[in-house]
Amino acid sequence: MTFFVHFWGTRGSIPTPGHMTKKYGGNTSCVEIRSDDSLFICDGGTGLRELGTDLLTRGKKQITGHFFYSHTHWDHIQGFPFFTPAYAPQNTFHVYGTAEGDKRTYDLLSGQMRSEYFPVDFGELRSNIVASHLDGGHRVIDGCAVSYYEQQHPGRSWAYSFVKDGYKIVYATDNEIDLTLADPKAVAADPLAPRPIPEGFRRFCHGADLLISDAQYFDDEYLTKVGWGHPRATTVVDLALQAEVKQVALFHHDPMHGDSDVDRKIALCKERAARINPALQVFGAREGLELRFG
Repeated sequence: MTFFVHFWGTRGSIPTPGHMTKKYGGNTSCVEIRSDDSLFICDGGTGLRELGTDLLTRGKKQITGHFFYSHTHWDHIQGFPFFTPAYAPQNTFHVYGTAEGDKRTYDLLSGQMRSEYFPVDFGELRSNIVASHLDGGHRVIDGCAVSYYEQQHPGRSWAYSFVKDGYKIVYATDNEIDLTLADPKAVAADPLAPRPIPEGFRRFCHGADLLISDAQYFDDEYLTKVGWGHPRATTVVDLALQAEVKQVALFHHDPMHGDSDVDRKIALCKERAARINPALQVFGAREGLELRFG
């Protein structure tokens, strides 16, 4: 197989354990992408702890992993101190910035482990943790071409594209696509009208076999959350349609949404997609789901 994609955390903003989130999960953002022996990890929310535990059961004497963080808000980095493989000296983990000298993510990962926040210091992680970079936009890692695109989010965020053997996976969370519209609130006047997606982002996502996208809000919710950094779920459908992707996983579920709310959001998005292109597969990302490509 060219790619295995495993969802370890699909929630946004804050962990939400409990009976209301059993189906889609309560851990925050963490997605594993495997290609042959290469391990790519998108974000290190609380789902990262469970990924680390699972990695230790796979029988590898040495683990090498590549971390790609969309950004460094708490819900995307808070699992890192609990990532058990980082405490073993035989393992190596690369933390990628966007360009040479960009160590912001690396520095913030270590900063959250200061004694004011956490009882174990970053220096006690015995694995080899390397500050790496994407050569200003693009890098080939173990035969996989990795690229990034800057998104619309307070404090900045990045989407990532992984391409190998003709297959393409895009991870794009914490992106307020609606804020790129001329008038984000005008959509309410004609909610069925197609929404223009920025050309650069459309090209970045174009033809993806899987688009994993932040889809946090219902249409009416978004009107009170403009500028918070997250899109309407229905706008994500328009992105997927215009970018001609094959599947879109609705991701970064709102902490106020229980499973029934997420089900309703998915149904609305499927209905929107079916009016234009019934072939587009729309589904909700849920913890434990693994997809295979190739």
